[in-house]
Amino acid sequence: MELHEAMYSLRAMRRLKTDPVPEELIWKVLDAAIRAPSGGNRQPWNFIVVTDAEKKRKIGEWYLDGWQKMYGAAQGAMEAEGDQARVLRSADHLANHLAEAPVFIIPTVRASGVAAVSGMGSSIFPAVQNLMLAARAEGLGTTLTTLHKVHEAEVKELLGVPEGVETMCLIPMGWPKGKFGQGPRLPVEKVTYWDGWGETKAKG
Repeated sequence: MELHEAMYSLRAMRRLKTDPVPEELIWKVLDAAIRAPSGGNRQPWNFIVVTDAEKKRKIGEWYLDGWQKMYGAAQGAMEAEGDQARVLRSADHLANHLAEAPVFIIPTVRASGVAAVSGMGSSIFPAVQNLMLAARAEGLGTTLTTLHKVHEAEVKELLGVPEGVETMCLIPMGWPKGKFGQGPRLPVEKVTYWDGWGETKAKG
């Protein structure tokens, strides 16, 4: 798949089939992930692949609890019309069906010191984007989630994650029920300033 086609059609796929994902495809998207840059090329990452049904079930319970704690008050907004309501319904579906995704990938970062902690995202999220684009090229759906971190300590204990390592996000991956395509975005000229805040320019 051409790179720009993958980028333009990549979108959060929160409704996934239960069909298994071949292990060779899991390795393939992970190999794409490690091609990303990291601070000082330290490559402080590890990736935990979770396919065990019982572990997925437990993480799914913690994820649902995080969803209810963070977004429980937004339940009424799901009945409305519009893009935001559709996103909320999709996220609610994921929260209630997370364990059904055939694969979880949990990127982690080894942290040492305050400076390392403050810059952890810059050394993992380029790899996460690589992973998601590679998955898109293979027809696999993904979404980037973080609500498991409401139960970070429990997730780390379940997976044997040592001290000094942080889970940065959780990526459910599987064959999507929906279709890929461009998501709604503000026009680039609406969100871009030139040489100073608020200084706009017409797109040529």
